[in-house]
Amino acid sequence: MCTYMRQIITSRGSNTHLKSVLVLTPFLILFPLLTSCYYHEPPVKGVPVKDLVREKKLRVVRKQIMTEQKAKRLKGMSMVAENQVFSEASGVPEYRIGPNDILEVNSRIGDRVESTIVTVNSLGKISYSFVDDLYVSGMTPSQLDEALTRELSNYIRKPRIDVMVKEYKSKSAMIIGFLTSLQGTTVGKAASGRVYLKGKTTLVDLIALAGGYTVDADIRRIKLTRGGETYLINLYDIISRGDQSQNVIIDAGDVVTVPELPTFGDRVYVLGEVVKQGIYPLKQAQDLLGALSLAGNFTDVAKEENTLVIRGYRPGTEPLVMMADVNAILRGADIMQNIPLQDGDLVYVPPRRIGDLNRWINNTLPLLGILLWPGEFTDKYSTGYKFKIQ
Repeated sequence: MCTYMRQIITSRGSNTHLKSVLVLTPFLILFPLLTSCYYHEPPVKGVPVKDLVREKKLRVVRKQIMTEQKAKRLKGMSMVAENQVFSEASGVPEYRIGPNDILEVNSRIGDRVESTIVTVNSLGKISYSFVDDLYVSGMTPSQLDEALTRELSNYIRKPRIDVMVKEYKSKSAMIIGFLTSLQGTTVGKAASGRVYLKGKTTLVDLIALAGGYTVDADIRRIKLTRGGETYLINLYDIISRGDQSQNVIIDAGDVVTVPELPTFGDRVYVLGEVVKQGIYPLKQAQDLLGALSLAGNFTDVAKEENTLVIRGYRPGTEPLVMMADVNAILRGADIMQNIPLQDGDLVYVPPRRIGDLNRWINNTLPLLGILLWPGEFTDKYSTGYKFKIQ
């Protein structure tokens, strides 16, 4: 149609008034159609995902359980050089001995080795050879080695002592929830278990000791309880993005909870120029490409390089609008733009012609309100079974 109109306008006609009218009349009637052939509105713009990743400003929407102060404290927990469980000497972590630990003390006389099993009593003391009631709680094996050597030097010329921990029984952490080793003994239900700590142990180490998490585990909301405070940890970020700031070092008495992934609670929304618009569980759409694959192929008018991710919308607030170039992800292997999604994210694939972003957001906010905050929408626009007319 556009080509045909151009031919009419550019064709040479006679100077007669009738031909002028015949040419101009359809042009005036179809003027909007003709301008649409020449004029293209600028593509919708958002904050480029590449810039967000490079500047590390990708907003993470967390529950109120994680304040900024707690987040800083959590980061510090991943960098400690000692706690109740271990102490580092020259960069090497060593276990701290405590009550109920079972030690093996080896005394060397020439080529002969005499081994003695010693149990640390409830007061944190041991008795060995000529040494009685030596307080050892909090010492590392190398420190105890030095202490015994020093004490025995009063009775034996040049004693040669080696100390090893045979059984670790003084320090432990609790791990609760959807873990492989626990599921096998509880017929698919959440359970709990005590893990005895043998030295410097990170959160990932602890979960591995428990056999790893199950397919039903919500690894984005793992909870760590320490000293009456609860911290929210995203294990997915640790594993997939190498975010070691959340990989805390476990201390004695910690409680780690691996919750079940909600059946309906966590979801993402995929709208726009895709074959199957809809609501998808976050469990199956953990990143941008995962969500788009669930929605099928793009339509013929989709602008893949302008795909939007709207995050953190709440009535009365401005959401974070991010823009990702899906073409660059698929054809250029730019995986940095394949951002992980969060509960409530809206993925929108715009058509080829779309206007100003602010106008688009204003038109879309009511839809976001219905999808993400149906309770507030109902309170605002309805009473009982009838809608309020304003």
